[in-house]
Amino acid sequence: MAEIIQRAGTWTFDGETVRIVPAAEKQVHPLRKALGEVAVPLEAVSGVAYEPGRKAGRLRLRLREGADPLSQVASGRLPDASDPYQLPVERDRTGVAEYFAEELRHALLLEEVPATPCDRYLLPGPSVPLTASGTDGVASFDGERVQLDWNWMAGEGKSHAGPRVLAVGELEGVEWTPAIGWENGSLRFRPKGRHAVLKPEHDPNCLLLWGVRQARETGGSVLLAAAVTARLPHPAASRTLPEEDREALPPSLDKTSGEDAGGPAGGGAADHDSLLRRLRELGELHREGVLTDEEFVVAKKAVLSRF
Repeated sequence: MAEIIQRAGTWTFDGETVRIVPAAEKQVHPLRKALGEVAVPLEAVSGVAYEPGRKAGRLRLRLREGADPLSQVASGRLPDASDPYQLPVERDRTGVAEYFAEELRHALLLEEVPATPCDRYLLPGPSVPLTASGTDGVASFDGERVQLDWNWMAGEGKSHAGPRVLAVGELEGVEWTPAIGWENGSLRFRPKGRHAVLKPEHDPNCLLLWGVRQARETGGSVLLAAAVTARLPHPAASRTLPEEDREALPPSLDKTSGEDAGGPAGGGAADHDSLLRRLRELGELHREGVLTDEEFVVAKKAVLSRF
């Protein structure tokens, strides 16, 4: 069990789950408070790093691509203060932060968690119902439908169109663009089929986010976008071969057989390829600082012994 308690929140790791609980302090970003407790399964983690600083350090949790709908939507554009997967660490707690990171790295190594993209979401996304306020209206989501209601600042096209209701099944995707500085952002819902690309202020499926109110509008809009995204098909689904096409592949090229499917390797070329992939993954983890030099040497030796 590893635990670190800081002013911004508490992180605990029990060997299977990283539990992130935000603090109730005033300085904690509204997005973190609104998101609440997050339970990150070990299989969703690609790495962890502690970054020391002159006055304070920072503990960063890196998730596998496609594991978390919030990370999928935010795409690395959340400010540090609002990112739930970062924890500011006081200088006198450096040792605790390093121990936490070391325990998590060892677990990733022992469980052989790959750093490859996920083919499904491993985190459920924010709880619903949710409401997001924007410059020209309000978006709400109850888990099945998105509703857009316009205010007096909405453009003529949106006002004339009236409230907009979109069922999850009608949507192809959600695009979230944060407001940065004085530049506006947007929360755009993309219905299926072909549609004209309009500016956010004219698109009846888009909520405008005012740059002046970044903290207020960033939190609600990105959480709502993540909640909708969690209920849409995973991006990897479009890259998955149909069953009939997969059956036509030779066994050595079928990515669902052998070790990749969770069972023993099929031997021969398939086994050799899986070991080469594992070596590449270990190399990536070592370069990213997830594995120390000693851990990398031990893990590499174990893989090479299976050739």
